[in-house]
Amino acid sequence: MEVTIGVQNLPRELVIETDLTADAVATAVQKAIAGSALELTDTRGRRLIVPSATIGYVEIGSEEQRRVGFGSL
Repeated sequence: MEVTIGVQNLPRELVIETDLTADAVATAVQKAIAGSALELTDTRGRRLIVPSATIGYVEIGSEEQRRVGFGSL
């Protein structure tokens, strides 16, 4: 699942691909807003830590897998 994080005072968004569910990401964001930082791990095992005071928005993508290739419906 793709998660996009808008950070205050940065012109670019942070985009992370994670194996977490949408509910798990939403829970992590809610805890970060109440706490000090948002911490997520991507599909390669890298950790992303964003201070909660700088989070502008978080966009949580759908859990559907993308289709690959050319096929007919």
